Amino acid sequence: MSDIEPIAVVLKFGFLAVLYLFLFWVTRTALRELRGTASPGLDTGYHEVVGSKSSSPDAWLVVVKAKGLKRGERYDLFGGLSIGRSDEAEIRISDKFSSGLHARLYSRAGSWIVQDLDSTNGTMLNGDELQGESEVLDGDVIEIGDTKFRIELG
Repeated sequence: MSDIEPIAVVLKFGFLAVLYLFLFWVTRTALRELRGTASPGLDTGYHEVVGSKSSSPDAWLVVVKAKGLKRGERYDLFGGLSIGRSDEAEIRISDKFSSGLHARLYSRAGSWIVQDLDSTNGTMLNGDELQGESEVLDGDVIEIGDTKFRIELG
């Protein structure tokens, strides 16, 4: 009986060592994925962006007149943004003539685009009713009800 006990102890310690190595490997793999150190490639969904310079110029939306917003306040358009009364809008306005998600601004092919999101009362661009979407230029004015914004391109 005394010959079996040392072998059992060695097997138990061996099993624990293998178990700890497995847990270490799982933890290390999970941390590597959480840190975003996956290699670029189609199988990982991670792709390198070639050329760090954006093709769209810097742009801001400047408050000209808006209830609840400070005149002259600037919003960076990087990544695009939406305007409306809803909590989901990046720029929330308190205008009774605006829809929940009224309009959005975004970059496409080196230009900035304003799009009416099928709002009830429409969006005005430089005094004309916006039909669908349109490119905006430096100094253009966007009106949503009694709210006015000006585009500044950098």
